[in-house]
Amino acid sequence: MPPKANGPDNRTRSSFSVLIVVGLCCFFYILGAWQKSGFGKGDNIALEITKQTSSSGDCGVLANLNFETHHDGGGIIPQAPNAKVEVFKPCPEKYTDYTPCQDQKRAMTFPRDNMIYRERHCPGKDEKLRCLIPAPKGYVTPFPWPKSRDYVPYANVPYKSLTVEKAVQNWVHYEGNVFRFPGGGRSFRRGQMRTLTSLLLSVRAGKRSPAVIGVFGTMKLPYPSRAFDMAHCSRCLIPWSENDGMYMIEVDRVLRPGGYWVLSGPPINWKSHHRAWQRTEEDLRREQSKIEQVADLLCWEKVSEKGDIAVWRKRINGESCTARQDASEPNMCTAPNPDDVQEDGACVTPLPEVGDPGEVAGGEILPFPARLNAVPPRVARGSIPGVSTEAYRKDNRLWKKHVEAYKKINKYLVSGRYRNVMDMNAGLGGFAAAIESPRLWVMNVVPTIAEPSSLAAIYERGLIGIYHDWCEGFSTYPRTYDLIHASGVFSLYKNKCAVEEILLEMDRILRPEGAVIFRDEVDALVKVKRVAGGMRWDTKMYDHEDGPLVPEKILVAVKQYWVGGGNTTANS
Repeated sequence: MPPKANGPDNRTRSSFSVLIVVGLCCFFYILGAWQKSGFGKGDNIALEITKQTSSSGDCGVLANLNFETHHDGGGIIPQAPNAKVEVFKPCPEKYTDYTPCQDQKRAMTFPRDNMIYRERHCPGKDEKLRCLIPAPKGYVTPFPWPKSRDYVPYANVPYKSLTVEKAVQNWVHYEGNVFRFPGGGRSFRRGQMRTLTSLLLSVRAGKRSPAVIGVFGTMKLPYPSRAFDMAHCSRCLIPWSENDGMYMIEVDRVLRPGGYWVLSGPPINWKSHHRAWQRTEEDLRREQSKIEQVADLLCWEKVSEKGDIAVWRKRINGESCTARQDASEPNMCTAPNPDDVQEDGACVTPLPEVGDPGEVAGGEILPFPARLNAVPPRVARGSIPGVSTEAYRKDNRLWKKHVEAYKKINKYLVSGRYRNVMDMNAGLGGFAAAIESPRLWVMNVVPTIAEPSSLAAIYERGLIGIYHDWCEGFSTYPRTYDLIHASGVFSLYKNKCAVEEILLEMDRILRPEGAVIFRDEVDALVKVKRVAGGMRWDTKMYDHEDGPLVPEKILVAVKQYWVGGGNTTANS
């Protein structure tokens, strides 16, 4: 017999259900009022979770989860979360091509001896601009590669003076609304480039060309020793034989064993050109003779001189330098770290010792691209403190994983849209190796305060890079880079210089509509996101690819299109 509908058990269950319903109503009423008050956005978070779990089925990766709602910067943000964001105004249009540490007015206040005035001279803290460098009116997105190799929109670099000054040298032509770069120039006419190419078939160079501003002066170049397969100078008018050969000695430092030095232009082929150069035969003959003497001192072998081009080759080790006599021993450097670019003086950097005369000093470098993921000789030999072979391989695996996550966030990453890429804190070059593509190249920056100093290993991988302090301006023109990668930069420079200083410099070297990928601790990125909000950048925060519990996050920013004069309409 069925129980009665109004039995004591049914009445108890009904009362309990009513209490649950009333309780839930009260809870959601309070929750809704709390959300509406602005203190929480739980509905957005819940929506993101629902989207991710329903679409991907992976509860551990919430790719679009925004973390601003429950991270206040860990105490590093002095203002309240809803404080007014500082808005950075555009600089006057006269700063369109401003390069802080190569400013012409500042340069002219320094001595001209040894090109000191052309070296880096950065503004002091109180002199730094606190505004956004404008693009010139009419600026358009550069042509895609490889068209960009030969053509540049005139609106992006609206200066015709070089086409007049170098007209006879065939460097650049102004044609309608573009500059065209025909290549060759006066030093590489007819078959001379073919001759040079045949001489250098054994050079193991990578395939990227960076753009940095530099000069041979009193400072060492911002590269490690044994970095380059070839150094080339065409009509650069550097006094190679002066100052005890200090400039050639610096070339020797950065050349790999077996690397080449190519010199074209004065004083090479002086017998044919001395009248055009308006110099006496004796003067030019003496200059070339001094160059030959320094080359012998450095133990370079002259492999060719044909027409306007001379080529020397550095010996593969110190043991193979049979021509050097004790009486002509150069001043050898004694610094414990041969990659220390702070050491002064024209001393010759010694090569690592070898076991036999046929061994390449420092280790053999594989051809590219095999060298890209092979263990660099400096790592294999334990020359980089704290970096073992296994640590290097682990770093490679980690960056492959990170780059795969970036590709999901930004589908244009390796599409060809971003040609010039910079890694601001390159480590061992793992990001550049993982993103390797014929459509792009990466400038690997190793901060001068980073430990360990790993730039030498980056070069041994066939990549390109430079030392730099991010509290200063970078030695390149505005709008050089399409994409910037900044991993751990703001944690590294915490208490070194202001976040705003670094971000304003990033904005200067980033083209309109260029992108930035930040990877850092969430507290640092919250501050970065807040400052970027006043810089005409659009930003979005993402979780680490391993899920929301990892304190490291990803912040993606895109620089808006705008130009000097207030025009913000894209024309690309």
